[in-house]
Amino acid sequence: MNPISAGDTAWVLTSTALVMVMTVGLAFFYGGLVRPKNALNTMMMSVVALGVVSVQWVLVGYSIAFGHGTPWWGGLSWLGFKGVGLEPDAAYGATIPLQAHAMFQLMFAIITPALISGAIVERMRFRAYVVFLVLWATFVYDPLAHWVWGSGGWLAKLGALDFAGGTVVHISAGVSALVAARMLGPRKDFKRTAIVPHNVPLVLLGAGLLWFGWFGFNAGSALAANGLAALAFTNTNTAAATALITWVCIDLLRTGKATAVGAATGLVVGLVGITPAAGYITAPASLAVGALAALVSYTAIQIRSKTRLDDSLDVFSCHGLAGAAGALLTGVFATKLANPAGGDGWLAGNFAQMGVQLVAILAAVAIAAAGTAVILGLVQATLGAKAGVREQLSGLDLSEHGEEAYFGEQGATPAPGVALGQGVIVSAAPPEPAKAAAVAG
Repeated sequence: MNPISAGDTAWVLTSTALVMVMTVGLAFFYGGLVRPKNALNTMMMSVVALGVVSVQWVLVGYSIAFGHGTPWWGGLSWLGFKGVGLEPDAAYGATIPLQAHAMFQLMFAIITPALISGAIVERMRFRAYVVFLVLWATFVYDPLAHWVWGSGGWLAKLGALDFAGGTVVHISAGVSALVAARMLGPRKDFKRTAIVPHNVPLVLLGAGLLWFGWFGFNAGSALAANGLAALAFTNTNTAAATALITWVCIDLLRTGKATAVGAATGLVVGLVGITPAAGYITAPASLAVGALAALVSYTAIQIRSKTRLDDSLDVFSCHGLAGAAGALLTGVFATKLANPAGGDGWLAGNFAQMGVQLVAILAAVAIAAAGTAVILGLVQATLGAKAGVREQLSGLDLSEHGEEAYFGEQGATPAPGVALGQGVIVSAAPPEPAKAAAVAG
């Protein structure tokens, strides 16, 4: 057994904290994109994942995902972190404590289901969402993580390349978002009234935090402070920058304006696209990955906007399709010249890698689509997943949390009994009818 490396352990723990910041960034990113009456509810959908998935991971999640079980799941031998100690495990980083690996992977398990929330914001009941979150993490994310990254996972044995989560994180979240959006149906006022971001500076802040944290997401996946981490770091930044520029240029050509929301979306799409390839390709190839991922997602959003699909924040286009594009492009650009422990792709003379990547994509699509349909169907039948018309019109901040992000949607005094921060505002003025109904309910 190799001795623990202080440098490798410090880098993995730092990366763990960086990935945790990504979930906070996601809360700001999504929160700024919705209307003010749903800002807190949308942000809570990300924040609550930090709590419930952390507990689920210690109790059962890490064991299912990374236990030394069968090719299909890790088993239950590590329930409650039994056996997850402070010594290295050769399968998961030979120079870091196993608990460091467990905490690093926890942050992936947290942000993945939180990504799904962007497709069903402004219309899903919070309690139903929390139950969905726990079940989805247990029966979709954890088995898929084992297939791709777990000891003896069948996709890992097949040779699928997914450095930091193109299939495990982004395709699974994107496909699940598509299924959830279709099952819940559109918002009551979808395509009947203008639905625009209420706080673009929050969107930019969230995008910046995502970019910052993504260095831990990708470079941390080397599980060591070494040249591979440096390669993943370089590719991550290069692809994000290229996608940002590509998105802005397309916006300028189409509309004559470079939008802040477009720039933020573009950089996130570049980060998604490079995630599976970050540790397997050269820096010049990351330029192509960033540009192509942006083209795929931008086109998909234009097509989606002409349909009745209410994928509120375009999770499928930006995560599902960009993740799939990145996974396939890994099969094109991967080379052992960049990572001898990785694999060669099409351009390095191994066209068969494309087939392996396609199998991994289809496997992720299958478990995500089927699992989401079953889980959301059960939640809908037992708890009722979709908020009612009155709740949607008054806003889920009030109906689900009894709070508002601002002093009324237009800066007015809040309704009586509505909490702001840690206090409760009491006013003699009568509340607006919609808000009164929400508070009374």
